[in-house]
Amino acid sequence: MTPANGGPAPAAASSPEVESEADAFRRQVDDLVSQTDVLERRVKEVVDFCDVKKHGSGGRKGGRHGAHARGMPDLMRQFGVILREITSDKDAWPFLKPVDVVGLQLHDYHKIISQPMDFSTIQRKMEGKDGTCYTSVREINSDVRLIFANAMTYNDDQNVIHLMAKSLLEKFEEKWLQFLPKVESEEKRQKEEESKGAVTTATSRDATIAKLAKDTDDELNQINNQLDELRKMVVHRCRKMTTDEKRKLGAGLCHLSPDDLSKALEIVAQDNPSFQTKAEEVDLDMDAQSETTLWRLKFFVREALERQANVASGRMDENAKRKREICSALAKTASKRVKKQH
Repeated sequence: MTPANGGPAPAAASSPEVESEADAFRRQVDDLVSQTDVLERRVKEVVDFCDVKKHGSGGRKGGRHGAHARGMPDLMRQFGVILREITSDKDAWPFLKPVDVVGLQLHDYHKIISQPMDFSTIQRKMEGKDGTCYTSVREINSDVRLIFANAMTYNDDQNVIHLMAKSLLEKFEEKWLQFLPKVESEEKRQKEEESKGAVTTATSRDATIAKLAKDTDDELNQINNQLDELRKMVVHRCRKMTTDEKRKLGAGLCHLSPDDLSKALEIVAQDNPSFQTKAEEVDLDMDAQSETTLWRLKFFVREALERQANVASGRMDENAKRKREICSALAKTASKRVKKQH
C-alpha cells in the first residue's frame, strides 16, 4: 500500500480489529517518543533564552515580532495537538507525506495541483526547518485546508481518497471552530500592544520562559512515570524465567567485560537497595531475583555480548587484512628477486 494524498486509491487492505498487546505497547512507546521530541524543542528554547540572557543581549526587541514571540508559539503548540489528532486518524495515512508523483505515474498531477501540500511539510515549517517557518496559526490552518482541497480537486467525488479527505476536513473544521476563539483573543491582544507601541519586557519574557521550563519539567516527569508503568506492564506479562534460562544468564554474566558487568550489577541493585555492587566478591542468587530484574538482565546481557562479538569480529577482520597485506608485500619482493636472477 503506497500512500498518496492525491493519487488513485489503492485496494483497501483488511486490518485486524484487535491489536496485539505488542502492537499496543509499540504505539504507546511511539507516542512517548513524539512527546519527547516536542519537549526537546521546548528545552532548547529555554536553554537558548538563558544563553542570550547570560551574555547580556537584553532579550528580543518589541513590536510585531515581539508580540508573536510571546503568544504565537504557545498557540502553535496547542494547535499541534489538533494536528496530532487529525494525523492519528485511521484515514490520515494518504496525506502524511508528499504525493509520490513518479512512483504512482501521476503525469498530470502538477498540471492540476499548482501548490502541493502534506503534513510532513507542515511539520518542517512549524519546526523552522528548510529556512521557512509559520508566523501565525492561521497560516498553518490554511495549509491544512490546502492538503484536503488538493486531494478533493485531483480525485473525483466517488474516489476513496476524495471521501477520506472530505471526512478529515470536516473533523478538522470542527476542531478549528472550537480553537478559533483563542486565536482571535491572541490576535486582539497583539493589535492592542502594537497600537500602544508595547515592548516585550525582560520581566515578562522571564516569566514566560519560567512557566515553559516548569511545564516542560512536569511533562518530562509524566513521561518518565508512563515509561515506568509500561516497563512494569511488559515485565508483568512476561512468563517466569526457567531454571535453564537462569543458568544461561549466569553464564552470560561471567563473559561480560568489567564495565558491562558493573552495569549489570547496577540493574540488580535497582530492585535490591541492600545489594553491594562494589564488594570484592559478589554473590548473585538468581532464584532470589524478581522477574523484572531477571528479564532486564537477560536483555542487557544479550545486547552486551552482541556488542563484544561485533568488536571482536572487527578486530579479526583488521588482523586478517593486515596479514593479507604482509603476504602480498612478501610475494612482490620474492617476484622482484626472481626477475633479477634472470
